[in-house]
Amino acid sequence: MSYSVLIVEDEPVLARNMLLYLERHGIACQTASSGEEGLALLDEARPDAVVLDHNLPGQDGLSVLRRMREREPQLPVVMATGHGSEQVAVEAMKAGAFDYLIKPVSLHQLKQVLDRAVQQQRQALELQHLRTGGGTAGAPATQGLAALLGESPAMRQLRTRLRQLVEAEQRLSEGRSPAVLIGGETGTGKELVARALHFEGPRRNGPFVEINCASLPAALVESELFGHERGAFTDARERRIGLVEAAHGGTLFLDEVGELELATQAKLLKLLEDHQFRRLGSVREQQVDVRVLAATNRPLEAMVQAGQFRGDLFYRLGMLRIELPPLRERDGDVLLLARSFLERAARRYGKGALRFSDEALERLAQHRWPGNVRELGNLVEQCVILASGAVIEAEELPLPVMPAAGPGLPVVLEEQPASLPETERRLLLSALERNRWNVTQAARALGISRDTLRYRIDKFGLRP
Repeated sequence: MSYSVLIVEDEPVLARNMLLYLERHGIACQTASSGEEGLALLDEARPDAVVLDHNLPGQDGLSVLRRMREREPQLPVVMATGHGSEQVAVEAMKAGAFDYLIKPVSLHQLKQVLDRAVQQQRQALELQHLRTGGGTAGAPATQGLAALLGESPAMRQLRTRLRQLVEAEQRLSEGRSPAVLIGGETGTGKELVARALHFEGPRRNGPFVEINCASLPAALVESELFGHERGAFTDARERRIGLVEAAHGGTLFLDEVGELELATQAKLLKLLEDHQFRRLGSVREQQVDVRVLAATNRPLEAMVQAGQFRGDLFYRLGMLRIELPPLRERDGDVLLLARSFLERAARRYGKGALRFSDEALERLAQHRWPGNVRELGNLVEQCVILASGAVIEAEELPLPVMPAAGPGLPVVLEEQPASLPETERRLLLSALERNRWNVTQAARALGISRDTLRYRIDKFGLRP
């Protein structure tokens, strides 16, 4: 585990011994010989933990501890006291010290205490971050491959590919696991695939940290990912670790990675290449052990050509690629999933045994499902909530009425276009005009996601 320590100790031999021992274990250290110097270095060094002697010239250790706690409430401080100073140790713990050590200090024990202090601080900040909406606070009961329901050839092939990736990661003898790029339309289950790779693999006991890059303002994404130091920007009143640091030893899942700005993409590339990052407002690079999984429903290749996504990052992320099939291409899985969702939702809402009528099943099988598995799950839950009997009939299904020309074919072209791009342009324009430029309805009629349609509107410069 990589972190930094400020040692406030007026005995030069002991301070040097601490510094050399900790630096041999990859821990960055700075020393101060008085409380005043330690307080001055606190803002400059931005340590992850402090070792603080009690008997210091000038201000004693307890006074310095209280001032440090006022300025950095989350900073773990380990107090060092002499023999016969048990009362001082008690006062230090009351003042907020993480732990105390009796001199002469065992360097091995010192490192153990510091490791535990930094680890507990990061876990506490991670939990606080998740509770306030910065990540995934809860997870489904089934986390691995068993969560990927479906018996279609496409799903069998997907599970086989995931098993191959997991087995390769388990056999990895050196280096770190490569990033994986998960593609597919909205609602196909990209998060489930990311969770399966994590919870089936060797990092299953580490944290699984998720961030949706499209759900946060661009100005906050970098701070969420890499964290910040106190004073890094106007509202940064205290240090905060980022999700990259919170995912140390586990997996970081970047959903909607195509939404990242180019500047953030450059920092993500450095993380993938060097496994290093820097908090906002810090001058120190930190090493981190994290496996990155990314997902997108946007055409990153086209974005690279348009200069909207870094090519080097795309190739680094896309070293291993998984493409999820849309629900309309998963023969037979609609009914299997519908029955599974129905049983689960009925149990959750206390509705007893429910089933679909044959006519309802037929309508479910015929629908194109532009929103994929998410759309199906939401529809089933709505049916369960509103169900008044044991059988859900076809007319109770909240399915849209499809246009007469059929999904994906909103109009018949009267002449043969000159090229494939022109064909695509005319189909898009026709669907938009038929739906009065309602992007959501036009995307549903074409059988594609809203984000994909928006990208193609920009690509072809379409306007009402």
